[in-house]
Amino acid sequence: MTTAELLAAAAFSEGQHAQAFPSFGSERTGAPVVSFCRLSGAPIRRHEPIVSPDALMIVDPTLIHQVDVFGGLEEGAYVLINSSRSLHDLQLEDLLARCGPERLRTVIATDLARQELGRPLPNAALLGGFAALSGAVSIDSVLAAIRRRFKGEVGEGNARAAQRAFELVAAELPEPASAAAGAAAGAAAGAGAHASAAATSPGAHDE
Repeated sequence: MTTAELLAAAAFSEGQHAQAFPSFGSERTGAPVVSFCRLSGAPIRRHEPIVSPDALMIVDPTLIHQVDVFGGLEEGAYVLINSSRSLHDLQLEDLLARCGPERLRTVIATDLARQELGRPLPNAALLGGFAALSGAVSIDSVLAAIRRRFKGEVGEGNARAAQRAFELVAAELPEPASAAAGAAAGAAAGAGAHASAAATSPGAHDE
């Protein structure tokens, strides 16, 4: 659940309240793992799994048509998918119409991780892209959280991958992560929590 933990750490460093926790579901090998993260400007009292997220990061794109990863997704939610394929190739036209092009993006997180780390560990890169897409946290806070979690060249490699993902996603958006995106996150927080769920599989380890 490194992605959710790093997101929570980044938000906490900005003065937000944050909560991260996993849900492993089935105990069988290969079953999908979902990690949840709640962000809020007020203390978080809820601890149950998030059933209607307003943001979603998909680490393993093979889950898209195997599991109902978009079930309960809020209207206008942010969705970031780790994939080199286009939304058309992923057959996500309906989701694109539902979320809008400014809130649904893919990013080559695994490719960036291979280039910067030499290993296919996409979590940090995906989080950098999410910072650009949602504006929920700043890229500076994301990079600081990565460097606190991972030391030496591993930390620097993850930070470089996150920075590159941030720049790739930001360049594709109609405008950079704007005050409007931040205001949307704040409004969700004021209503209870700005919630994010990151889906992956137990075969993908973090470093």
